[in-house]
Amino acid sequence: MKATEDMQVQDNSLTAYLEELRDGLPLSRAGACQLLRCEDAELPALLATALELKQRFKPGVITYSRKVFIPLTNLCRDYCGYCTFRRDPGQPGAHTMTPDQVLQVAGAGQEMGCTEALFSLGDKPELAFPEMRATLRHLGYNSTLQYLEAMCERVLRETALLPHPNPGLLSAEWITRLAAVSPSMGLMLETTNAALLAPGAAHDNAPDKIPAKRLRTIEEAGKQSVPFTTGLLIGIGETLEDRIDTLLAIRELHQRYGHIQEVIIQNFRVKPEIPMRDWPEPTRGEMLRTVAVARLLIPEVNLQAPPNLSAPYYNYEDLLDAGINDWGGVSPLTPDFINPEKPWPHLDELRARTQSRGYILRQRLPVYPEFLPALTSRPGLLAEKVQAAADREGYAGRAKAA
Repeated sequence: MKATEDMQVQDNSLTAYLEELRDGLPLSRAGACQLLRCEDAELPALLATALELKQRFKPGVITYSRKVFIPLTNLCRDYCGYCTFRRDPGQPGAHTMTPDQVLQVAGAGQEMGCTEALFSLGDKPELAFPEMRATLRHLGYNSTLQYLEAMCERVLRETALLPHPNPGLLSAEWITRLAAVSPSMGLMLETTNAALLAPGAAHDNAPDKIPAKRLRTIEEAGKQSVPFTTGLLIGIGETLEDRIDTLLAIRELHQRYGHIQEVIIQNFRVKPEIPMRDWPEPTRGEMLRTVAVARLLIPEVNLQAPPNLSAPYYNYEDLLDAGINDWGGVSPLTPDFINPEKPWPHLDELRARTQSRGYILRQRLPVYPEFLPALTSRPGLLAEKVQAAADREGYAGRAKAA
């Protein structure tokens, strides 16, 4: 009887705390850590609270971006324990796309109703590999970032797609330059735990994964009012407290600058060829708890979790119950080159599963509607292209858009 009474008191305490959070009580670090550790029996109450806050933020709508994935180069000077994207020169699959290849993919995506060109690339490979320096010289550029800038501009100028680059660490100058040819950009913070740089850890031999440097890039984007996507990668050796600290670091920057357009909660997935192939993957419960707590910590930010990384452990529509309001980029043309073994869901299936939870699925641009007024108020090609791509509500407005 005593055990039952203790459980009831504990349940009542959690219920009362969640009610206070619904009423506007800010979620503390200690409270967030407690919620991440909640028992399975308490999880439905946590999810219900997160879902209520999501509905206050953007009721009834779940978004996605119809995109093409442009892996500009997969040469990278970082060696992360979970990555299958990066290559050294000469390795099977190593490549740097030519300008014609970039435009071919972008043009094909335009025909399929895409509005985003997601540029992914290794971080500053020319600093590590003379082969990359030679490739850039042949193409007529001095650095990978200079080549990226030129390709973003060509896609912007010659197609109806809007570039969204994920180029790694950036200086203030390069944020300014890329912001002139793309309406938004991104850099996953992943974690604030610098201990993951230690030998044998996930970020061993990955100089561009130093948390302080990544935070500096995100902050500089805020100083320049660049709509920015960031997020967590969970399951790479961090603690539950690390997950909260990473979310709090993102929240602090957003509170200061208001530029975080999207927070991604991404789960580590095992691949047979990676150094971390024997690591445990985050469970369904971990993902749902992390998403829900992220919604409670930053209720006014768009929250995304990738639908293709959930199977076979749970149905990805379960993530809707935890408070996400976006599925991220989904391509009808190109694979997820970061997780090629996990195909995107078919868009008809994504719509059906979203509707099964009572939501409308809407296609957005790579930049979210609430950030469009500031972008379109500036003169120039970028503003013109964004205006042409958007409907009156700021979602994707092209004829072939879903």
